[in-house]
Amino acid sequence: MSFSLTFPSTVWGLESFGPWSLVAVRSTLAALVAGAFLLAGRVPLPDRRHWAGLAVVAGGVVVGFPLLTTLALQTSTTSHAAVVVGLLPLTTATFAALRTGRRPSRTFWFAAVSGAVVVIAFTLKESGGALSRGDLYLFGALLVCAAGYTEGGRLARLMPGWQVIGWALVLCLPLMVAASAVALSVEPVHLNAHGVIGLVWVAAGSTFFGLYVWYRGMASIGIPKASQLQLAQPLLTLFWSVFLLGETLPPAAPVAAVAVLVCIAVTQRAKN
Repeated sequence: MSFSLTFPSTVWGLESFGPWSLVAVRSTLAALVAGAFLLAGRVPLPDRRHWAGLAVVAGGVVVGFPLLTTLALQTSTTSHAAVVVGLLPLTTATFAALRTGRRPSRTFWFAAVSGAVVVIAFTLKESGGALSRGDLYLFGALLVCAAGYTEGGRLARLMPGWQVIGWALVLCLPLMVAASAVALSVEPVHLNAHGVIGLVWVAAGSTFFGLYVWYRGMASIGIPKASQLQLAQPLLTLFWSVFLLGETLPPAAPVAAVAVLVCIAVTQRAKN
């Protein structure tokens, strides 16, 4: 639910901020929230052996995914982007299998690949048989986010999930403060209610709270199964794109989203 509002909130945020400013300020605000929680809880610094993994989380979900998807949403609709990001579960499951050595069953892979095929077919159909620049940004976002999810899910077995994303955000804070100063000086800012609400949600809702509960869930049920739950995100985002943004859905979008949702049920019943 938290992640399903990310794309509509980003579109709202772009009404007030440029893409680089939105990403930098969002990460800065999220890092300040995370830092406050870490200080209030008097959480000790992570072990040195965990910092490399936290850097992967930071690069994937704090910087890479927000930046690439924000750039994509300048030319793609939220409904189109939502269905493309339906590939994220399969990408995450693949990264997890390579990183952790756990091997899901053949049934799991069949259902996951089937969902991916649906997403690819939808993308090519909506793009006229060729990938647009927005699609390339989205596919790049899938790769970096899957790496961040996988590493974060692994670390969430060793420390609480909110600390994983908290320290990843704090690690990025100096860079994001500098990036905010530069971006805000270059890109124009036109504040309105939508822009402020969008910024607040992607910072506090998607980046901090959403990732906190996400990593906690991944630690509980395993990365491959947890990743497939995100196949529900496109269907939820389609609803928000109509309800909040007034977009007109292409006929194939709900069909593709429901087909992908069916694949969830199969992956969740498959045994490792």
